[in-house]
Amino acid sequence: MRLPLVRIPTSDPSGAGHVIVLRVVPAILAGIVLGAHFLRAFELGPALVAVAAVPILLSLRRRWALRVAQGVLLAGAVEWMYTTAILVDERQALGEPALRLVAILGSVAVLTVIGAALLGSRGPLERFGPRRGSTGVSVAAVALTLLVVVPVQTVVDPPGLLLERFVPTAGWFEIALLALYAGWLAEVMIDPALSPRWRVRVWRLFSVVFFGQLAVGLLGVDTFLMTGKLHLPVPALIVAGPLFRGAGFFMPILFAATLVFVGPAWCSHLCYIGAWDDAAARSVRGSSRRPKPMPTWHRPLQFLILGLTVVTALGLRLAGAPSAIAVAVAASFGVGGVLLMILWSRRVGVMTHCTSYCPIGVLATTVGRLNPFRVGMSDECDGCGACAAACRYDALRPEHIATRRPGAACTLCGDCVTRCRSGSLGYRLGDLEPWRARAVFIALIVALHAGFLGVARL
Repeated sequence: MRLPLVRIPTSDPSGAGHVIVLRVVPAILAGIVLGAHFLRAFELGPALVAVAAVPILLSLRRRWALRVAQGVLLAGAVEWMYTTAILVDERQALGEPALRLVAILGSVAVLTVIGAALLGSRGPLERFGPRRGSTGVSVAAVALTLLVVVPVQTVVDPPGLLLERFVPTAGWFEIALLALYAGWLAEVMIDPALSPRWRVRVWRLFSVVFFGQLAVGLLGVDTFLMTGKLHLPVPALIVAGPLFRGAGFFMPILFAATLVFVGPAWCSHLCYIGAWDDAAARSVRGSSRRPKPMPTWHRPLQFLILGLTVVTALGLRLAGAPSAIAVAVAASFGVGGVLLMILWSRRVGVMTHCTSYCPIGVLATTVGRLNPFRVGMSDECDGCGACAAACRYDALRPEHIATRRPGAACTLCGDCVTRCRSGSLGYRLGDLEPWRARAVFIALIVALHAGFLGVARL
């Protein structure tokens, strides 16, 4: 039985015409009024989002963007009702009448809802059609991105979002940009023909942003550092750092959260160093060459390095070693990993740093298997080996293909799924059809990527 990747009904882009003006104007006016409400409270970020969101989303001519615009307006209606409740309490406390206030703000809330409803009427839905199959996954990616970054804006102190550090309330504008980016990226990633290329591109983008902020911080702009204090960008320190210091558990918590939601996909989508190893492995005398088989001892070696990392961190702490020594050990470990990429990954076409050296990699692929996401192979596999040629994690050896089960080093990158000619490879999540499981996975990983892009810095 063939496992479909995803259902994306095609449509002629020329079918996305202009929406009837009378159905758009109420939505735009509702956004302007909401923006004025926020501006009155000197909240510049939310004001910009409220005014610009609907016009920008409608200009994209995508059905998912239309749905997000409706969501923005409905959230605006909730804001009006919340504001009404607060003002009524204030009026009642002062013994003043509140009926007229309720009538005015209630009418604004109702008109905002009407604006959202008009966007969802038949006319707009018929005209906003390209890539309709991506609507659900894009809307889900937007919503999940908001769940990731809104708490950062409202709870974290000092501010976790970069724009908030420069202009108060501007973090909300950054949130809107990240959510919009997530919706677009989900649309791209759900397309099997585009996802392998774009996974690598946005992964490298994240690494560039991460280390770019580090570079600016090193030049003296401490605002670009998470706490204003520099930490080495070595993944092993996610484990070793807290063990040595007895504090600083932000990154371990972040890492554990990704294992809960997307399992070992940390290693193929979210690791700031992994993108380097991927680039090295793909540069092997022309990336079309098949990756070479790794020695059987490479994964046990990785477990050994994990154990040595833990023992070294605890040993330095118990010995009362100064921080300078710990930093020197960590820096040496990091340099060794980069040399491994240059000398080994580029030669064999396999991500040897991630699959043989990095202690976080072996944690992700071992503990991450508690997560229910899997890449599964059906009996329809003809053994052509096209999937093995796409795998940079040594997870599709001949013995893995023979047993119809990817190896333990699989990171759910999905490159093999889109390369499979027989359609026998697909994402698995419980009893969901493979295309639905893949859609759920993409919504989650895109939201995490967008969130990391906004908050992950040293």
